[in-house]
Formats: sequence, C-alpha cells, structure tokens
Amino acid sequence: MDLFFSKDSKLVKGCKANKRQAQEVLYKLYYDDMLRLCFRYLRSDELAQEALNLGFLKVFQHIGTFDSKKGELGAWINTIMVRSCIDLGRKEARFDHFEIQENNEDVFMEPTVLDKLFAEDVLKLIRLLPVATQIVFNLSVIDGYSHKEIAEQLEISEGTSRWHLSEAKKQLRIMLTNSIIDNPLKNKRS
Repeated sequence: MDLFFSKDSKLVKGCKANKRQAQEVLYKLYYDDMLRLCFRYLRSDELAQEALNLGFLKVFQHIGTFDSKKGELGAWINTIMVRSCIDLGRKEARFDHFEIQENNEDVFMEPTVLDKLFAEDVLKLIRLLPVATQIVFNLSVIDGYSHKEIAEQLEISEGTSRWHLSEAKKQLRIMLTNSIIDNPLKNKRS
C-alpha cells in the first residue's frame, strides 16, 4: 500500500469523524500550497486569506464527499480553493462580454527579458492585472483549464475568456518589458 495514500486516508477518516487533530494536520499539510494558490488568484492579501479560510471550511464541511477512487486529496482540495477564489474574485471582478477572433500568434518576448525574471516578480505583475483578467489568466495559463471550462466556471462566454487571456498576455508583455527596462540592476540578482 502506498504510504501517502495510507496517510491521506487516515486524515480523511479523522476529518470525517470531526477530529480536531486530524483537521489541524490536514490544514497544516496543505496550508502553504493553498495560500500560494489564493495569492495567485486574488490581488489583496486579505482576500487571499479569506478565500483560504472559506476553502478550508468547505473542505471540512464536505470531506464526506471526497472519494479517493476519483482522485487525490490534494487535487480535490486544490479544486475547492480555486472555486473559493473565483467566488470571492467574482465579487470584485467585472466580466464584460467580449468576442475576439481566434489568434494563434504566440507572444514574442526577447529571451534576455525572460532570463532576468523571477517567479515572485511575475506573480507581482500578475496581481496588477484587472481582477477578471487575472482570474482567467490563472485558470488558463497556470492551472491549464480550457476556455470552455473557464467559461462554465465563471459564467461567461468562451469569447470573453479568450479576450481576457489575450488582454492579460498583452498587458504582461508591456509590464515585463517595462520592469526590465526601468530596473535592469534590480533584476540582476546574484
């Protein structure tokens, strides 16, 4: 038997029995990863923390529906957190409906720009995007959802989803280029 499966199944069993110790272990085990996920989706630290707390509340309330045969515990928790972020982000976001033509052009960026970037710098820039655009970008690029799936989750059209992704790429390209040009020494970390 897989060690991780055994550990997860004990945690799930303890949480189903409403044992505080099991809930605390599960919370601590997934806290860091889920908080990073919430920071990706929401622009304020307070909203990210709120989404994290709501997400874990939903996890504990619905742990009885978790089925290890359908997937891993971490993936199940991740899905709940993404949905909690979307719910909170939807209150803040304005999803106007846009239609764009399918554009298969990739965004070109000089390789030297990308060499100087760090993950935390990119995350900061993503958080500067308009909320609706940021959510679509995260769902598509980072979490790998299709435009159809994004449209269903956010209750928007696929065209609107495509527009937000295109807009995110355009704005990020401008921000990335400007941040490298404006601050070349800051980006040459040792």
